[in-house]
Amino acid sequence: MNQNNIKKHTLYVMGGLGLLLVLWVSFGGKGDAGMIEYAADSTLSEAPSVEPVAPAPVAPLPSVSDSEVAPQPSSAKPSEPGASDAGSLHGSEVLAILSATDTVRSLNRYEAHFDSMPAGGRKMHINSVGPLRRVFNDSNYLHIAAARSVGVSPISGVADAWRAGAALSRLKSCPEYYLDNLTHSLPYLVPQAHRLLTDIGAAFRDSLEARGGGDYRIKVTSVLRTPSLVKRLRRRNRNAVDTSAHLFGTTFDISYAKFICDNPATPRTQEDMKNLLAEVVFAMRSQGRCYVKYEHKQACFHITAR
Repeated sequence: MNQNNIKKHTLYVMGGLGLLLVLWVSFGGKGDAGMIEYAADSTLSEAPSVEPVAPAPVAPLPSVSDSEVAPQPSSAKPSEPGASDAGSLHGSEVLAILSATDTVRSLNRYEAHFDSMPAGGRKMHINSVGPLRRVFNDSNYLHIAAARSVGVSPISGVADAWRAGAALSRLKSCPEYYLDNLTHSLPYLVPQAHRLLTDIGAAFRDSLEARGGGDYRIKVTSVLRTPSLVKRLRRRNRNAVDTSAHLFGTTFDISYAKFICDNPATPRTQEDMKNLLAEVVFAMRSQGRCYVKYEHKQACFHITAR
């Protein structure tokens, strides 16, 4: 076969392929589409019909009456932290122990109170115990001796308080007292001192109620201190000596200048409540439960359990 014949046959083959391509484009594509549509129609027609399923009924949410909604604090009162049950506080206290900052304060409903005491105030009967600076003048030596006797060894930080376990009780605001924002102490006391503090707070509220009412709590301003905290505090407070009873977890300070108001319905004067607190502290001291120092500069009762 010569070269001209090869070229001729090649042209025939290419021409035939081109003709087949044109026929396929013109008729083949449409035929396939028709077959696909027919198959789809057949499948749909033969498929069993399915009844629509109605959604399951959803039970309505229970309605809450106005009486069941916890009252919000008034505008004079700071926003009340979210209430929590004992179980949730339990879990959060583990986090609080790991830091000197009280991380459970926002979960404690007893943190809520009025920003200041209401103006004015009704007078009430007071049984004077005498000049407070002279009556409550137990020496630092007595405080230290009692603290060493019933307290713990000085600790270096919160980790030591955690390791102390039952030897130290962690404080938090409660119906008997309000725990201030502590800047130079940690919220711990030995159980004996914690019971004394709680008893003082309960007796103060009971005495207030017996003399005509008033919704106030005592304010705790200082508790357990570490040696480093005492050193820092000495720069500001000359009463914070190197060997402080606060080092042993037996000693706490209660303000007599400020009291926590939970309800202004029955206002009381600061002076009357100061003297009422003095009555309560005097009674505890007379029972041999504590030593007391009246601190003028810091405006507090410095109390050590014994």
